[in-house]
Amino acid sequence: MIRNPKKKILIVGSSAKEYALAKKFKSYEEIEEVIVAPGADAIKEFCTCVDIREENVHELLEYAHENAIDLTIALSEKAIKNDIAYVFNANEQMIFAPTAKSANIMLSKSSGKKFLYKLHIPTPKFGTFEKQQFAFDYIKNANFPIIIRTDESQDGKDRLACPTYAMAKMFLDDLYVRDEKKILIEDYIYGHEFTFYVITDGYHAIPLPAVATYKFASDGDGGLLTNGVGCYTPDYKISKDIENHIMKNIISNVLSALQKRESPYLGILGIEFVLKEDGKYMALEFKPFLQDHDTHAILNLIEENLYNLFEACVIGSFADDCEEIKISDNSSVSCVIMSSFNNKQIKGLDLIDEPDDIIPIGIKLNEHKEYYTAAEKALIITKTAKTLSYARDKMYEDIDLITYNGKKYRKDICQT
Repeated sequence: MIRNPKKKILIVGSSAKEYALAKKFKSYEEIEEVIVAPGADAIKEFCTCVDIREENVHELLEYAHENAIDLTIALSEKAIKNDIAYVFNANEQMIFAPTAKSANIMLSKSSGKKFLYKLHIPTPKFGTFEKQQFAFDYIKNANFPIIIRTDESQDGKDRLACPTYAMAKMFLDDLYVRDEKKILIEDYIYGHEFTFYVITDGYHAIPLPAVATYKFASDGDGGLLTNGVGCYTPDYKISKDIENHIMKNIISNVLSALQKRESPYLGILGIEFVLKEDGKYMALEFKPFLQDHDTHAILNLIEENLYNLFEACVIGSFADDCEEIKISDNSSVSCVIMSSFNNKQIKGLDLIDEPDDIIPIGIKLNEHKEYYTAAEKALIITKTAKTLSYARDKMYEDIDLITYNGKKYRKDICQT
């Protein structure tokens, strides 16, 4: 059978990172079609969406077979946890994603912390607890502030920075009322937070630009702790020496340890760090693939063809074909625009000169072609320019054009 040289891509997931990646793949000449499962309303404007739930990996496999999908890219943690990579590999269907076993250090925060500890990678003091009383006993002697989080990610409702014992006890009470099975408690470390990503086939790894991450919802690192509300890249505070040290002493050791477990990690591997005032850094947690708030910013800087990179990882030619990833000399800044209320009309989107700079997360389109807020995180706006300062200024100019009742966002991203 002669196969169409044009490629068909299946992306599994429904959040901002799937939107940004689908846009990137749509720009490649050799890509015939980008299909997203289950996708979202906004993605339907330029991609095909199929109504298959992320965790239904066997149904996704059947769809990939029947529709001659050339490469599947699984970004969804639900799909990864249900071992979509193993299922696809066992059926000779190409997939760029880690197995559930190799990704366990990302999916389970307690497993990730223990993994860092076993490898002697500096990480904040922590404890994991299944019994409520042991957790209460721990916080009685803790050095505040502390971070309390659930073992698995839960769309931003899984963590809280607690400056006092009273707040920590209240949050723990709430988590155990929710019948959480495992709780992670760790010291809060002051410093500059950044994320370091690599593309890897499990053996060979190539770094992407370091990303400065903003996690607190309010200016000056106030308000609630989130998964991320903004970023800029490249992170000028992270020197080449630090990047080389992370590659040699952390990334290499992590990949080697996973190989010894017979679970090499294939995909984009991320590690969140905090750079302390003394110039030393500590690892906070692992991340599977890029995060919603930084995907667009990073993809804007990558000048290599992602299909070729991902395919090389899958077929085993990554180490031979790829020595480095070409990155532009531009800079990118992103901001998550939040919403205090649902069902509020969003105006001003038509005033943005470059609509591709906007990624809709929680918005809906009515029959009159009007946009309304539909979730706490409404939009992500990203600007890329020759300098960080110019990109930042243009980003905030566009944010000012967007209006709706309850609009919230950080105003100090990339502020020097």
